[in-house]
Amino acid sequence: MRDGKHTPAAEAHKIPAANGTTGSRALPKTILPRGSLILPQSDRQSIMSDQPQIDSELVQATVAEAFYAGALVRIRLFMAVLSPVVVALAGWKFGLRSAAGLAVGCLIAYVNFHWLKRVVSGFVDRASGAPHAQSGEGIVWRFVLRYVLMAVGAYGILTVSPASLNGLLAGLFLPVVGIACEAAYELYAALSRGV
Repeated sequence: MRDGKHTPAAEAHKIPAANGTTGSRALPKTILPRGSLILPQSDRQSIMSDQPQIDSELVQATVAEAFYAGALVRIRLFMAVLSPVVVALAGWKFGLRSAAGLAVGCLIAYVNFHWLKRVVSGFVDRASGAPHAQSGEGIVWRFVLRYVLMAVGAYGILTVSPASLNGLLAGLFLPVVGIACEAAYELYAALSRGV
């Protein structure tokens, strides 16, 4: 509308009202899809600036979860790598009998750690009602079998060579050494990579 006259361009920007009359509001320059929320410019900028932070936080959380989820695998790897080294050092320093006892203790400790993981996973599956949960009887037998295996190893070592008992008992501490190595690795990863 120029000088009180209606022009076709001015008429095109008028919005029809609910009662059929034409209002004097101009149409917005951009047409948004149905259901879009129109926010003031300052709110749009704050939302857009927050978006990359949320995504990077999500990625960091996912990376950290994946890193810490691999802890059991790394502990078992530390145990498998350290046991031959420790057995070789014990054989050199204390003799063959102590090294044999240590090797048996490391083997029992490794199998015990593996079975303990399976028992705990079985308990968690049973408690959460997972459809593929192990039987309660199997979980209990596996738990008891861990101690039977340690007792048989100790009895075998005592009857063959009482001097090897110290090696056997030292070998049973292999999971502690593996967990200590994992703790040191996680500390290093947290300080160097920020995981």
